[in-house]
Amino acid sequence: MRRAEAHERGHPGVGPPDEPSDDDVIRASLAEPERFAPLFDRHAVPVHRYLARRVGPPADDLLAETFLVAFRRRASYTSDVGVRPWLFGIATNLVRRHVRTEERRYRALARLAAGESTPSVIEDAIDRLDAGALRRDLALALASLHRRDRDVLLLTAWADLSYEQIATVLDIPIGTVRSRLHRARRLTRLALALEEPT
Repeated sequence: MRRAEAHERGHPGVGPPDEPSDDDVIRASLAEPERFAPLFDRHAVPVHRYLARRVGPPADDLLAETFLVAFRRRASYTSDVGVRPWLFGIATNLVRRHVRTEERRYRALARLAAGESTPSVIEDAIDRLDAGALRRDLALALASLHRRDRDVLLLTAWADLSYEQIATVLDIPIGTVRSRLHRARRLTRLALALEEPT
């Protein structure tokens, strides 16, 4: 695919035809750190969207931390991973520190969907979700998943990463990605079925 066509189709990792690719930006930034900035412009929105869905208001801080970690680790970046999955991997690792916050968020979303009163902090988190608030039953299902299974499920669903990319960024075998995703989907379906009115 030519660079102009790739850019028109919004192919990740490719800037406008007259701009360097993501890989080129990282390589150039090793000698000239200020050249790292275009990566933020290209990838901040989808990474923030992913983080906001997972942790709500702390997404702003985690976005900044994601790019700070990426900047500091740019010398160890390898192009076989791809910049987009690499950034989502860093973001997911940072979310792990906020697991309790994420689980409380899903439980709060479930209470909100059930009509319980919630503090304004939760309402602010709801406002940050795109495409509407999570349904109560889905929020409960996500909260009940083990962190490792939830990471794989949400990297598939919200970050749109392939099994291979998820395996690379989480440093697990592809078979483990498949088994965790299978378990997460099964448990989510089960939780949703249990929440359905009889």
